Amino acid sequence: MAGFDDMVLVGTIARTQGHRGQVILNPYTDFPEHRFAAGSVLHTRRGSDELTLRVTAMRLHQGRPVVSFDGIESMTAAESLAGLELRVPEADLTRLPPGTYYEHELVGCEVVTAAGHMIGLVRAVEGGSGVSRLVVGEGRGEVQIPLVAVFCRLIDVGARRIVVEPPDGLLDLNA
Repeated sequence: MAGFDDMVLVGTIARTQGHRGQVILNPYTDFPEHRFAAGSVLHTRRGSDELTLRVTAMRLHQGRPVVSFDGIESMTAAESLAGLELRVPEADLTRLPPGTYYEHELVGCEVVTAAGHMIGLVRAVEGGSGVSRLVVGEGRGEVQIPLVAVFCRLIDVGARRIVVEPPDGLLDLNA
């Protein structure tokens, strides 16, 4: 099995909920109902100890998962989990339809123009209810490129490369 640092971040434990050991999660997944369903196994690290947590119950409250873990039955036990990252092996991720990607697959990819000009590395993927954007480069050299087929002509996560045809002026915005 992959080590903790090689696993994919799917959420963090925000805080306790109630007195019976439940916790509220900050999900980093588009599939919280599936990812945090009863029976799901999540991995975390507290200090140098790696822990495996099994979800025994889950419900959504104001769009956020509230979960119970096997063996965590008091508020005190749940408080010790606050702030911890929850991860899963990449092999456990839901298979996505063609043309869609997980954020971790795009971060670190090099971005080049169709003419071969290196723009930089994807540092983050931002967006919410609207169109996602690739955040490429850093500081004053940062460029945000809409993650749409008309601009992102080729995405090859295996080769860690994205070929773009940005609109005129986009690359000069932060120059």
